[in-house]
Amino acid sequence: MVDGGEILYVGCYTAEAGGRGEGIVAVRRDPVTGALDPLGTVAPTESPSFLVRHPSLPVLYGVNELAEGTVSAWAIDAEGPTQPGLRPLGSWSTGGDSPCHLAVAPDGGYLFVANYGSGSVSVHPLDSAGVPGERTDLRVHDGHGPDPERQERAHAHMVSPDPVGGELLAVDLGTDTVYRYDLDGSRGRLLPREPMTRTRPGTGPRHLARHPDGHRFYLAGELDATVVAYSRETGGPLRERGRVAASARHGLVQPSEIAVRPDGRFLYLGNRGVGTISVFALDAEVPRYVTEVATGGTWPRHFALIGAHLYVADERSNVVSVFVVDPTAGVPEPAGSVAVPSPTCVLGPVALPVEAIR
Repeated sequence: MVDGGEILYVGCYTAEAGGRGEGIVAVRRDPVTGALDPLGTVAPTESPSFLVRHPSLPVLYGVNELAEGTVSAWAIDAEGPTQPGLRPLGSWSTGGDSPCHLAVAPDGGYLFVANYGSGSVSVHPLDSAGVPGERTDLRVHDGHGPDPERQERAHAHMVSPDPVGGELLAVDLGTDTVYRYDLDGSRGRLLPREPMTRTRPGTGPRHLARHPDGHRFYLAGELDATVVAYSRETGGPLRERGRVAASARHGLVQPSEIAVRPDGRFLYLGNRGVGTISVFALDAEVPRYVTEVATGGTWPRHFALIGAHLYVADERSNVVSVFVVDPTAGVPEPAGSVAVPSPTCVLGPVALPVEAIR
């Protein structure tokens, strides 16, 4: 048993999406060593493929990646000395097909959901307790890209609110576009903002990472296996600064999660297929490839940087792997793994009350 009170939650694909999971799994994390101790499924729910927390309240949200998509919410409770609890608050229709990503506005007032299958973004108001309401808007993207199998129509893959309350960015793999929206908070409506950012045709943008300086952005191209660097002035559009290959390995390279280290010095990218995490230094206009590290599996769908550690959800290998990140070189070193069925997202940490861990 790992001592300490930090809890991570792991979303998993369930049978409805061809996975082995049963819902959301909790794992206890040792903040010193990074070691994980799985605590089992704490919220049975259908294919909670992406999870987020409310910025100030003990509430967790997850998308249910189904043909008739829903978003679910749970209150985070402590139940006894070793078991964290998630108390269901309800589920709400997203109005779309296969929601795969969600985010909460910085002020905690709204929840945004990306519906991959139907290429749309839904908006849900949150009350003073963080409980969602019925959606107040549904913005449907239109268009397609050159890939006839993956870009036959719009496929919204990520929603990214500005951390200081500016515009919402919505990344769409199917239309090779990053959409810009302003939120009308009085009505819960998204107002399109021009110009949108069009990527090179066939890029297949999946996820976007923001640099802590607020001016640099990095886009994972799922279909062309690239990282695209952008910059922008306050309130302006994204302007491309260049692109680099996602991996130096041979074989299938299908980028997934992308994230900047909190100090802004390094960028990390998951590569499904070759099963690696690529490391890039951010000391120039375009990311500089440093190295890449094998995850031990083939399908790293998501990862989370938490303190000095990196946690990788290797979906098809049914493990969450632990890495210690060198603070100077930025390179992750393997430090163990735990079995988790069909993991798709790692969220944390959640600090339990002191009385719950004595």
